Amino acid sequence: MRDHVDRMRWRRHALRGWLLALLFVGLAAPAAPDASSFVARCELEGVVDAGSGAYLSDCVKRAEDGGASALLVRLDTPGGSLEATRAVVRAFLGSHVPVLVWVGPSGSRAGSAGVFIALASNVSAMAPGTNIGAAHPVGAGGEDVEQEGGEELARKVENDTVAFAEGIARQRGRNPEWAAAAVRDSASVPADRAVELRVVELVAPTEAAFLSAIDGRRVEVAGGDTVTLATREAHVVSLEPGMSQRVVHALAQPSLIYLLFLVAALGLVVELSHPGGVAPGVIGGVALVLALMASATLPVRSGALVLMLMGVGLILAELFVTSGLLGTAGVGLLILGGVFLVDRFEPGWFVDPSFRMSWGVMLPTALVFAGTAVFVAYRSAQTRRLPQRGGDAGLVGEAGTALGPVTPSGGEVFVHGERWRAVSFTPIREGARVVVRAVEGLTLTVAEPMP
Repeated sequence: MRDHVDRMRWRRHALRGWLLALLFVGLAAPAAPDASSFVARCELEGVVDAGSGAYLSDCVKRAEDGGASALLVRLDTPGGSLEATRAVVRAFLGSHVPVLVWVGPSGSRAGSAGVFIALASNVSAMAPGTNIGAAHPVGAGGEDVEQEGGEELARKVENDTVAFAEGIARQRGRNPEWAAAAVRDSASVPADRAVELRVVELVAPTEAAFLSAIDGRRVEVAGGDTVTLATREAHVVSLEPGMSQRVVHALAQPSLIYLLFLVAALGLVVELSHPGGVAPGVIGGVALVLALMASATLPVRSGALVLMLMGVGLILAELFVTSGLLGTAGVGLLILGGVFLVDRFEPGWFVDPSFRMSWGVMLPTALVFAGTAVFVAYRSAQTRRLPQRGGDAGLVGEAGTALGPVTPSGGEVFVHGERWRAVSFTPIREGARVVVRAVEGLTLTVAEPMP
């Protein structure tokens, strides 16, 4: 009996020990993360245009509607449209979800209009080897506003942009003096210097390192609410752009617009000069629609398009004239149209000077057009020197066979797989070989070949 009591007591002690151990483990274990909490992610690579601007603004709305704990934006841009940039900044400043901007990976930049986007975020970071700045207003071709539009216009554009940059910096608690210098003096700094100047908060080599470093930071979102970031090891969900946003952003390249307009002009001119081809007209029409869509996102000069169209017309005219002068003039107009295609002064654009029409696209394209025209003209000239093979003149010199006696009064011969009436100045026997000497209506003048 005593042994039974001891065993029961031992079991109770063991059970109590297991319960205490489980309780201790439960208290020590970290709370499981909320499965519904996630960080939305989007990226801007390339120009800030109507497509990419709409995408970033849409990402803010989708992050709010989806209940994301934050929105992470990877940034690498040379700048772009001021109108699109203002729309993105409005969306960032009015967001109820914390907006985090990471300029990366190494070698990336937040140039010109990208400065305003980075300043508008709640927390910004840069990867090593990146830079931010150079937001001085320039034309889309990289020219200085004062040189192109005059001192008064330059001052208006500059003052407005400075006020825009300073307002964003003050609202986000960043350095307004540097923001003004980025506009007035095209100031640009690397990642570590940007942290020292309070342009961004930290240097982070990767997005994961950025999210881990800011975990627990308190930020203020729209409406004055304060949010504590919970981003360490957060589940990241990428928000993809819509098809229309992808297309508009992909078309916002001066070189692509140049090529599209050339293809459109060539296809339409070929269709008009050779009706019924269908394919050149369809290809030209599609290229024209795409080119017009692309030109709506960039400041494009209509005069440059006329020059390019004239250049294509002259190169095609060279195929018929073969003088050399028309083709040369056409190549010159193609290059000239490319140089002036993107407006050299457009106050609504803030881009890095490297964003311009590429000579590496213009020259090869014009030379390919010219080379094709020269080749076709050369082959046409060779064809014109060949003897005629069709029509009445094409029968002269052809050989055949007499189907019966051929005399000055008449007869029949077999030439080119057909029966012909024939006459001969000298009688020809049936079955003899004959050669056509002349054609008059439907009657051939034949003779026996010389021995």
